[in-house]
Amino acid sequence: MDIIKSIEHEHLKEKIPVLKVGNTVRVHQRIKEGNRERIQVFEGIIIKKQGGGLNATFTVRRIASGVGVEKTFLIHSPLVEKVELVRVGKARRAKLYYLRDRVGKAAKTKEQIGARIENKEITVKTTVEEEPVVEEKEEAKTEAPVQEATVTETEATPVEEVKEEVAPKAEEKVEEKATEETKKDEE
Repeated sequence: MDIIKSIEHEHLKEKIPVLKVGNTVRVHQRIKEGNRERIQVFEGIIIKKQGGGLNATFTVRRIASGVGVEKTFLIHSPLVEKVELVRVGKARRAKLYYLRDRVGKAAKTKEQIGARIENKEITVKTTVEEEPVVEEKEEAKTEAPVQEATVTETEATPVEEVKEEVAPKAEEKVEEKATEETKKDEE
């Protein structure tokens, strides 16, 4: 099974968009016609997401010339150039098959009020440099305590900086309370 996972890992995209059911998206897909390539845009509502890993897919539905059209895209496909978020929809279901029976404005999802339209991406694949296993074990025996010490030093510095930022605010509050108490005593 590890061999299959390693082969699939090579074909994964490094970053994939955040897709939620109910959102209206524009999918830019590369299409080959003979010798030429062009990008075609398909805009519609995501009605389902399924699968995982390399086989993860999402289905987009739109109404073209009065006919409902659904298209399923592989998330990690090299033919899918990008996915733009157009509208954030409010959905309370995982699969929106009920939209197939609806016509006109009823075939849309409600827009989520106050939602920002941001094209967020998730990093799926990180590049890992492989080193010989034998050399790592030898280095770990001799240099392990030194590496741990440097790690703790780097972790400690940001914590101290945060404490320094918080401390003046606390002192200001104490001074404000003291001035309020003196005003009350004077009255």
